[in-house]
Amino acid sequence: MPDRSATRILIIDDDQEFAGILRLHLTAAGYMAEVAEDAIEGGKAMLEQTPDLVLCDIGMPFLNGLELVSLMQADAKSASIPVIFISGRSDSSVMAKAVELGAADFLIKPITRDQLLQTVKACLQDGGRKAAPPNYGFPPVV
Repeated sequence: MPDRSATRILIIDDDQEFAGILRLHLTAAGYMAEVAEDAIEGGKAMLEQTPDLVLCDIGMPFLNGLELVSLMQADAKSASIPVIFISGRSDSSVMAKAVELGAADFLIKPITRDQLLQTVKACLQDGGRKAAPPNYGFPPVV
């Protein structure tokens, strides 16, 4: 895993208070963390300097997090950036779409500091691990 102080994490969330708390926890843990207030600003930030990891909300104005990650997947420069979705939405269709897009993980708000830091650390150690498909309680149809 790279040195934490050299690890750049981009937080994309329209809830500035929540994003600020995430940034506070990440910087206290030694990471470089930057906040973008929506997916448009997040996209611009990624063009300026490629982050090592993106924490992204789903429900945002203009462009939602799923749409942003879909655009990221279409670009060779951003396709390999691991994304952890952090959302208040927990319905299975949203989670399935996140997994389909290659999310590294999916955290449901509210989250604890420990959940955040453990998930970030695991994702960075695993080189952008992909989230397991959601368990719907029945076997997949083949």
